[in-house]
Amino acid sequence: MKRGKVVYGGMVHEVIEKDGNVLLPDGQLLKEEEVAWLPPFEPKTVFALALNYAEHAKELSFNAPKEPVVFLKGPNTFIGHRGQTIRPKEATFMHYECELAVVIGKSGKNIKKENAYDYILGYTIANDYAIRDFLENYYRPNLRVKNRDTCTPIGPWLVDKEEIDDPMNLILKTYVNGKQTQIGTTADMMLSIPELIEYLSSFMTLNPGDCILTGTPKGAVNVRPGDEVITEIEGIGRLINHIVEEQEVVAG
Repeated sequence: MKRGKVVYGGMVHEVIEKDGNVLLPDGQLLKEEEVAWLPPFEPKTVFALALNYAEHAKELSFNAPKEPVVFLKGPNTFIGHRGQTIRPKEATFMHYECELAVVIGKSGKNIKKENAYDYILGYTIANDYAIRDFLENYYRPNLRVKNRDTCTPIGPWLVDKEEIDDPMNLILKTYVNGKQTQIGTTADMMLSIPELIEYLSSFMTLNPGDCILTGTPKGAVNVRPGDEVITEIEGIGRLINHIVEEQEVVAG
């Protein structure tokens, strides 16, 4: 089942996908453009992987790490499907990152990789934008690179894990203004989903709502205000996002 969360008629609704449309709890069937989308779940602790695809590390001129390069993301970064992401005025290179997001469904610590899938609730798509201007060292990502408001669209659907036969063999694609600019497969992850869960749970408890952003393949392209960016993962869906220019905010 594909589950989502939307605003319609001034109220928040938990919805499901039906024939490509949005099914409200009262039985109304709406087109996706008729609702305002929220993240499909409430993110708790969010782990993001840097350099988990060898070719992406290469295009950034970094060596593949010997152990996971993990950083945390704040809740301010997340927005829903069809949302707007702000490009900072001072940015000269801002790029998308299409990533498979793994959502934890039950608490666990010291989880063995053989049992890792038992702790997963489902999967969604994340587009984890990076502002490369502030990248000092990829092994210690600067907060200004990865924790900016609106810079991590996520959704549209949370897909039950039972719906995905093999999450380690999914095609990822990105389109900018209708042109394909990125393609890869989760089969090329250097550290698999079970290995990541085993690693993270070896020193901390994973809880429901925690989320792992598993990294992105090569294909980083600069995006600008006015661009439409679509990140797509096989079996999960298409996450649409629009880049807007930063506006001056005057403190009250």
